[in-house]
Amino acid sequence: MRTQQRVFFGMPNAPTVFSQIIAPLFQTEFARCVERHPMPRSSRSFSAYDHFLVLCFGQLTYRESLRDIITCLSTRQSLQFHLGFRGRLTRTNFAYANEHRDWRVFAAVAEVLMRKATRLYAEPEPGAKESERIFALDASIIDLSLKLFPWAYFARTYRSAVKLHALLSLRGAFPAWAAVTEVNFAEMKMLEQIPLQAGAFYVLDRAYLDFTRLLRLDKTGAFFVVRNKRHVRFRVLVSRTCPKGSGLGCDQTIQLTTKRSRSVYSKALRRITFRDQDRKRRFVFLTNNFALGPEVICQLYKRRWEVELFFKWIKQHLRIRNFYGRYENAVRCQVWTAICAYLLVAIARKELKLQQSLYQTFQIISVSAFEQVPLAELFARPNTATSIDPQQTFSLS
Repeated sequence: MRTQQRVFFGMPNAPTVFSQIIAPLFQTEFARCVERHPMPRSSRSFSAYDHFLVLCFGQLTYRESLRDIITCLSTRQSLQFHLGFRGRLTRTNFAYANEHRDWRVFAAVAEVLMRKATRLYAEPEPGAKESERIFALDASIIDLSLKLFPWAYFARTYRSAVKLHALLSLRGAFPAWAAVTEVNFAEMKMLEQIPLQAGAFYVLDRAYLDFTRLLRLDKTGAFFVVRNKRHVRFRVLVSRTCPKGSGLGCDQTIQLTTKRSRSVYSKALRRITFRDQDRKRRFVFLTNNFALGPEVICQLYKRRWEVELFFKWIKQHLRIRNFYGRYENAVRCQVWTAICAYLLVAIARKELKLQQSLYQTFQIISVSAFEQVPLAELFARPNTATSIDPQQTFSLS
């Protein structure tokens, strides 16, 4: 019967746009995530899946508060079943779930969606190398109100905040791994937790320069490109010539010389310097890859900027500044469902081969969540191809 409902979209019980966006996440997969992190006292009238749908609905329709979400859904009660809801949608149930339901359920759901997105975007773009797997690791601080969120207070900066870590796959610009920590969590420690793939490139900023942890990447057969710090001591083993006018200063094979650094990383490294004439800045990179040209290494690090754009985009266009609850659990639930919403849209864009930008896609979904039309038909409408300010776009390749 369900397949027949998906065929006859003109029927009153046809799936809504919102339910089609959520469709890549099977309820059996969600149930397994819930079984791993059960609530001590679960609600019969408001399940974990209902909680997830409410949070995703708030992300995709730009609802600013708990009251906004419940009011918006209550005005279309006849469509709640077709949106996927089965429980009682009340502010009391929503607030209680935000406080008590383990945020790790939604973190596990995000991991499921990351694996789905990784498989979808595994096929390289035309002109790209078959083995080209590039990831950029970085972190961004999500500021909170000190008065409303005293549990997130950090004495060194005199403010409340949490930190979002993301390993961005540059083939598709979606997070392949993420974590939410306290604001004082050292970024370099994440090198011990990120998943590694042999032959892949990991592009890192100076905050991740730790030779003990970088050795883990080297041992697994992965390559890293990290920006160097001034205090690193070394001796030059081999120096290669660089083409003039390219901005390259040197391309060297070096050996670490201090007792501690050499004891943890005794292998040779490659050191490349580059002068950016536009910004009048000099960059020094360290890498364990000796096969690629120095220009390619510099281009790899330049692509690290995409993870900065990712953080900027989700802060501007997803609900991770205004929170639906004041508890730590509520904040973490909302951040993880924001990542889930981003991944669900990324999966839909890839499956449907949409030409609209990510910004356009979110805007169209936000005003069409209750419509009962196929996604392909919705995005094929002529008025969905309007031009917008390029500053507001962040396209998924």
